[in-house]
Amino acid sequence: MKPLFSQGSLPIYRLLVCTIMALALMVADLRLTRMEEVRAQLSTAVAPIQWIVSLPSSVLSWGTLALSDQRDLVDENRRLREQLLTLSHRVQRMADLTAENVRLRELLVAARQHDMPFMTAELLSLDPDPFAHQMVLDRGRRDGVYVGQPVMDAAGLVGQVTSVLAYSSRVLMVADVSHAVPVRINRNGLRYILQGSGRYDRLDVRHVPDTADIRKGDLLVTSGLAGRFPPGYPVARVNAVVHDPGEPFARVTAAPVAQLQRSRHFLLLFPPSRSRFDDPGWEGDVSLSAIQAARAVSDEADTRRATAHDGHEEAR
Repeated sequence: MKPLFSQGSLPIYRLLVCTIMALALMVADLRLTRMEEVRAQLSTAVAPIQWIVSLPSSVLSWGTLALSDQRDLVDENRRLREQLLTLSHRVQRMADLTAENVRLRELLVAARQHDMPFMTAELLSLDPDPFAHQMVLDRGRRDGVYVGQPVMDAAGLVGQVTSVLAYSSRVLMVADVSHAVPVRINRNGLRYILQGSGRYDRLDVRHVPDTADIRKGDLLVTSGLAGRFPPGYPVARVNAVVHDPGEPFARVTAAPVAQLQRSRHFLLLFPPSRSRFDDPGWEGDVSLSAIQAARAVSDEADTRRATAHDGHEEAR
């Protein structure tokens, strides 16, 4: 007798039976509520099998990630070691330069420079006016903050305190158009006035003669004139020098080194109070009336220069 199912047709019937069973289970899962319990029990029973099946892939992924992290850590460790060696070299050189500076000051009988005291502060808010570059810090009169106090961040000069309350203070940043800083070129010592332009990324160097030795990349530091800012602190770096034919002054712009739009923590410096007319050396040689006359002459000269500059600008 010939068998009902031949050996070649058996896989087809198996596929047909599996398809019918799958359709029946799908209909039962859709129609019967008790299938949820069956599905949950089946999921619990199949979970170990799924975990075992996925174990090789998980181990491979974990190994790849571990090796990648280890390689990144090794590279970062190498970079940090190189940076540590570089900084150690600079510190050693700085110690030698400091000792040499002390010896030179002793030869010149100059006053010894001490570390300047400072106080940390944190940003509270920024002025909402887009044309005013001001901010509020969380230090005030109770902390010893005073009007005119220099404000720094980790990179350079940020501005100065303009008003003080009991627990907060307002700072005018160097980018504001009403702010000006006496600076000098760190390379050659030439002194100029650096004024804000109303933009965080640009400062204007005022009244630079067309033949002045100023270059792109020059670092501008505080000159210490006027006694408001201590000398030697970085303010900006020159990024453009434009010479106009026939014009007496060059157009020089610089970018502030301080992170005016990013910094949240600042330093409030406490420089020693100094004034060019209040130096002890003047007391024994010059009378008070002479000092007042010198101040009057200086103010009159400043007024004349400002008037002449305004006339020149109008003529242009």
